Amino acid sequence: MALIMGNGVGNMAKHSYDRPTTPLADDMHQPSQEPFLERLNIPLGYRDAGVNIDTGAELVRRLQPLAEATRRPESLDSLGGFCSLFELPAGYSKPVLVSGTDGVGTKLLLARQHGQLETIGRDLVAMCANDVATSGAELLFFLDYFATGKLEPDEALAVLRGIASSCGELGCSLAGGETAEMPGLYCGSEFDVAGFCVGVAERGELLGRHRSQAGDTLLGIASSGAHANGFSLIRRLLDDVERSADAPLTALLQPTQLYAKELRRLAQAQLVEAAAHITGGGLTENLPRILRPELRAVVHTDSWAWPELFHWLREAASLHGAAGTLEMYRTFNCGVGMVLCVRPQQVVAALELLQAAELDAWPLGQVEPRPAGENLQIVLHSAET
Repeated sequence: MALIMGNGVGNMAKHSYDRPTTPLADDMHQPSQEPFLERLNIPLGYRDAGVNIDTGAELVRRLQPLAEATRRPESLDSLGGFCSLFELPAGYSKPVLVSGTDGVGTKLLLARQHGQLETIGRDLVAMCANDVATSGAELLFFLDYFATGKLEPDEALAVLRGIASSCGELGCSLAGGETAEMPGLYCGSEFDVAGFCVGVAERGELLGRHRSQAGDTLLGIASSGAHANGFSLIRRLLDDVERSADAPLTALLQPTQLYAKELRRLAQAQLVEAAAHITGGGLTENLPRILRPELRAVVHTDSWAWPELFHWLREAASLHGAAGTLEMYRTFNCGVGMVLCVRPQQVVAALELLQAAELDAWPLGQVEPRPAGENLQIVLHSAET
């Protein structure tokens, strides 16, 4: 069975990464060696309107070897380059496709300001792949969307290089994407990126809230930083010159941790029942998504120490007291990038697998029945209170 993925419609390059888009010469058979418009006597062309087809074609050509390095055996050649083809891997009796899409938010602006665009590519893959991996799925392929007012090939290539290297690390094929140059919609060379990830899982082995139960243990897995969430507040804080002088920029721009390979191994070893990716909304908004309505999560907030980055953010935003602490947990991951729901007898083996993968993990809390009339599905508990 094969999947056919469309690469979108835009003003620039629709690329399957199987064949580069190249302007055609006058005989319409051989690739052009010079910009197309320069060989024609056209008073007003697409380039004059702000769209440079030749630049887009050159970007696709430079991308092709990066994407080819991520190719999986199930990747099939596309016919004409309008879509990408992918065959479902063998071994699944009732395969379920799992999909996810995401962006990197306003972290992109900070990364561009400091010339760290390759890390944005990793953020993009991580934000999508981590979501898909919470199902226990095997990652199959990834598609990107790069939209800009004026294409700067070196910037675009830096982002896409980060995407390709992260896909390769995860065993996920970079199957294609879309580069759209849209003057008037974006100002100058400003741009945004989005990603789309697809995986596959056996229907009867899917992780999720349907498997959580009272008595389960919650394991936290450390984040690598703020990941790609909370940056509208972070950038607001950095607008203050006095605050920005001592800002931990290296920590702020640290790319999002990739968890997909380890989650897949845990699922295959039957060592996890559900997983929550701690993204926008923090622990308080994401943890309830893996709990059935009659359950609640009790999180022991003294089971881990916040990384220094989050103490800096707390001080910079003056988020003190109970209300400030709750706002921190609702805005940032506070050092917890993923939470696993596991049976008590799975705890030791799950921790060993994660530690072998050099991921810092620990018992974070437990799942309990939710008391009648109780609205909250998460309780933040500290031994001090």
